[in-house]
Amino acid sequence: MHIAKEMVPVKISAPGGSARQQQSFSDATGYGTMSGEHFSLSAGLDISPLLRGLEDDLSRSPHWGYVVEGRLTISYADRTQEVTSARDSFCWPPGHTIRVEENADLILLSPRNEHTCVMEHVVSKMGGAAPSPIN
Repeated sequence: MHIAKEMVPVKISAPGGSARQQQSFSDATGYGTMSGEHFSLSAGLDISPLLRGLEDDLSRSPHWGYVVEGRLTISYADRTQEVTSARDSFCWPPGHTIRVEENADLILLSPRNEHTCVMEHVVSKMGGAAPSPIN
């Protein structure tokens, strides 16, 4: 699911600022600790080959976030697709893959445990080791 900024209802409008709120956008119950992530992805990237070997060959982690710039096509297990573009807020449920249509910059909030497993799988498919975190 995604929603363009212009489609989010204005809740507060005052001189100097405004606030928009889409109630019941998604439910993160049961996912525990979340990680904040920033992705920069090049046009033409299709992560499907990197997900092979995961359940249904798809990312099993949900994501909530915002596309700063670019355009992506999200494909789901049921074969549906949706396009998420610059200035869209989104919720991608488990069971998806991504193809980058235009260079993209996005911010994600993901369940730490679920997405770390996916990212480690991708790194292993790429033949490398993940860089050590800086403490």
